[in-house]
Amino acid sequence: MKTKKIILIAVAVAVVVGGGIWFFTGSPAKHKVTYASATVSKGDISNSVTATGTIEPVIEVEVGTQVSGIIDKIYADYNSVVTKGQLIAEMDRVTLQSELASQQATYDGAKAEFEYQKKNYERSKGLHDKSLISDTDYEQSLYNYQKAKSAFDSSKASLAKAERNLSYATITSPIDGVVISRDVEAGQTVASGFETPTLFTIAADLTQMQVVADVDEADIGGIEEGQRASFTVDAYPNDVFDGVVTQIRLGDASSSSSASSSTSTVVTYEVVISAPNPDLKLKPRLTANVTIFILDKKDVLSVPNRALRFTPEAPLIGKNDIVKDCEGEHKVWTREGTTFTAHPVKIGISNGISTEIISGVAEGTKVITEATIGAMPDENMNREPGQGNGERSPFMPGPPGNNKKKSNK
Repeated sequence: MKTKKIILIAVAVAVVVGGGIWFFTGSPAKHKVTYASATVSKGDISNSVTATGTIEPVIEVEVGTQVSGIIDKIYADYNSVVTKGQLIAEMDRVTLQSELASQQATYDGAKAEFEYQKKNYERSKGLHDKSLISDTDYEQSLYNYQKAKSAFDSSKASLAKAERNLSYATITSPIDGVVISRDVEAGQTVASGFETPTLFTIAADLTQMQVVADVDEADIGGIEEGQRASFTVDAYPNDVFDGVVTQIRLGDASSSSSASSSTSTVVTYEVVISAPNPDLKLKPRLTANVTIFILDKKDVLSVPNRALRFTPEAPLIGKNDIVKDCEGEHKVWTREGTTFTAHPVKIGISNGISTEIISGVAEGTKVITEATIGAMPDENMNREPGQGNGERSPFMPGPPGNNKKKSNK
């Protein structure tokens, strides 16, 4: 009986110890390592900069007047299609015609005086050459002639100015285009003082628009002419418009007249993007949300960035696993059975998620991207990333904000 009790106690202790070990360490199956893989495939890699801009016509002319007066008649309105030289407005001519008549009279008098003094000078010169008049008389005639000539030249310039001012009363379109703004009404008085008043704004061709985007100084270094861009407008939220960077306007941020602007501590630069508008959906002054693709390659081999960071080392491999490493700054790993093989690769551009593979592995190759400890035994290495259960390896990088799962205790 005594021996039997000892045996029972030993069995009970063994059961308790075994259960404790199982409880604290978990089942052997939960310590298996599974590997996520990705296939080397062709795709597009791009990286972009976002900005906000305004839709503007490529050629836009403000039509004004250089003379003050009253707008007499208007022949064009909003959305009017006009041609170069077409009459679009007229100003009251009474005052300008009176000024022209006054200058004409002054010109005629100055001309008559000049012709008289010229003849008088020529006679005096002939007499002086023969010593028939004194030097004083000759010099007086020369003085009168030069003075009359100066007055005549001045009146000629004033007459030409009066004629030009009268021509300004007839306002014509300087280009072929569409009137997108009319800032005056018939009967309104316009004053040409320190700046020319704007009467009309005419856009040359609304089928060819442009976006002037404000790009932050932190992003302007990656912008180049010829880069692909796309943009949307609130008026058509489901449409995406394509364009190309055509100009980067540089300048001193402290200068208000430059292409760059400074607000508090934020400096932006104007970047011009072409915006074809064959269906005339884009209207001037619409706000555009712009995306400029600073890295943009089509149909290139690529792998996830995680594949370039993976390294088979303990505890991610077993004692019987074979590691065939190689030299190289960048490498990816494949696995066949228990053998890990490194492949040196030459990489190109990266957008932070995927990296271009220039050479080193062929399309269709499955490369390891990450390892997971504690996955279920029925999972295999062909599982795509993010589909497994279990604890992530503390040696493998994870996405931001993804906390490691707690182990059972």
